[in-house]
Amino acid sequence: MHPVVRGAGALGLAAVLATATAACESGTGSGTGTATSGPSTASASASAASTAPATSTTAGVPPLPASLTGQQLGWQSCPAPSTAQGGDGSAPGAPWECATLKAPLDYTKPDGQTIDLALVRAVATGTGGQPRIGSLIYNFGGPGGSGVATLPALAKDYADLNARYDLLSFDPRGVGNSAGVRCLDDAATDASAAVDGSPDDQAETTALDAANSAYTAACEQNSGAVLPHVDTVSAARDLDLMRQVLGDAKLHYFGISYGTELGGVYAHQYPGNVGHLVMDAVVDPTKDPVQGALGQAKGFQLALDNFMKACAAQAGSSCPTGQGGDEGTRRITDLLNGLDTAPLPTASNRKLTQDLAVTGIAAALYNPNTWNALSVGLQEAMQGGTGTTLLALADAYSGRDQQGHYSNQSAANRAISCADDKSRYTATDVQGLLPTFRQASPVFGDFTAWGLTSCTGWPVQGSADLPEVSAAGSAPIVVIGNTGDPATPYEGSGAMARQLGAGVGVQVTLQGQGHGGYDSGNPCLKQVVDQYLLADKVPAGGTTCS
Repeated sequence: MHPVVRGAGALGLAAVLATATAACESGTGSGTGTATSGPSTASASASAASTAPATSTTAGVPPLPASLTGQQLGWQSCPAPSTAQGGDGSAPGAPWECATLKAPLDYTKPDGQTIDLALVRAVATGTGGQPRIGSLIYNFGGPGGSGVATLPALAKDYADLNARYDLLSFDPRGVGNSAGVRCLDDAATDASAAVDGSPDDQAETTALDAANSAYTAACEQNSGAVLPHVDTVSAARDLDLMRQVLGDAKLHYFGISYGTELGGVYAHQYPGNVGHLVMDAVVDPTKDPVQGALGQAKGFQLALDNFMKACAAQAGSSCPTGQGGDEGTRRITDLLNGLDTAPLPTASNRKLTQDLAVTGIAAALYNPNTWNALSVGLQEAMQGGTGTTLLALADAYSGRDQQGHYSNQSAANRAISCADDKSRYTATDVQGLLPTFRQASPVFGDFTAWGLTSCTGWPVQGSADLPEVSAAGSAPIVVIGNTGDPATPYEGSGAMARQLGAGVGVQVTLQGQGHGGYDSGNPCLKQVVDQYLLADKVPAGGTTCS
């Protein structure tokens, strides 16, 4: 019912990209580019930090027992990812290995109940004869994305880093095979998705409230013991346990989208344990849920405007959104308004509803490589009266496979978000915000605003108003912002760099399109990040790639 989340990262993108053909020629920032630099904000290298044994505790948290910090991981060939992980039934094969790590369910009770965290890795290849640095741990965003399923699918983007790092990812607590949160079954999830997520009258508002309540009740019934412990602070403690068990003196980490928030929370708790840390597609740590949702509404509208310009330039009058701008926005809102009362048929026996169409449009805006699929989907819906392509995009984003099975990414997203955020919003609150959200985006405004009610009535109280990411004493952290990012607007990268602190956060800008930068194909940005991770060269603050 809520098409955009705290930052989906690579969540569902492998599946979305599989539906796409060549993108419109759009000036996406994937050309050669050169770096331009501003004044340096960090001169010390990541390796300059002490390599003395690092503490594994934070204030008020008991030390972990040796049975956890000294555990041996039983790496073996990976099975096919599970349905909860969003797998397609295929095992990743060599060089991938999988293992499970035991972690406390509750870090205030380190000798108590444990949960298993699912891990995946590809051991450093040693190509070029350079020595291994350690493990480079990835979180691809969401929250709710399975790293075990995602890293092998996207590993080609990180192949050069695999020469000196073990590439490693994991299912965070509450996600996939790591004590994954379970809520509704597949049929009930389909039924819930059919509820109007942007109600127009009191009856629809009541129905949305009832659907949220039913969803919450199912989560509590099926996963009540886990829900209090899936917060980001606990996930950051898992990262440090992982670091110790892997034998690394420092944590080397690559966080994308929500993964940047997790990285910032880690750096705050363990500043002395930071080795190399990259943040790409940055969640703004200074914005509360309303401000964050409003920023996403603006970001997706900006991305939609950029798509429409590219489409008009390439296809002219045959572009389904015409010349873009107000005309293109009107065509899309006319389509959505029609779907509100008359969903379109698809190649399956399902209908394309207004909510699913908005989700499909949003999904395609994450990467310019799916802009062509969006053009096809809009053409089908506007002129052909069918919704097959937009529905496929929506399903990929929502973690629904062709057999109708859902991964747990949406359940995990809600559980983690509600465990983190203290704020709770009512329908009355949202109705007061709607004019502002609609002005920000005629297409996405209503949906992002109503999504604020997702945590109302949640059985776990949120832990904070905002994440704490200040990290005085940390090694330099590279913070990447993409000027055309729809889900994590560019301004968040500057805010994160400032919050990390002087001499810690180093902002790097990509003048491009899409969610994130490193995997965009821009060689300038790739060189900047690779030199930091592989050659310990910290970029100058203000470095820009285009």
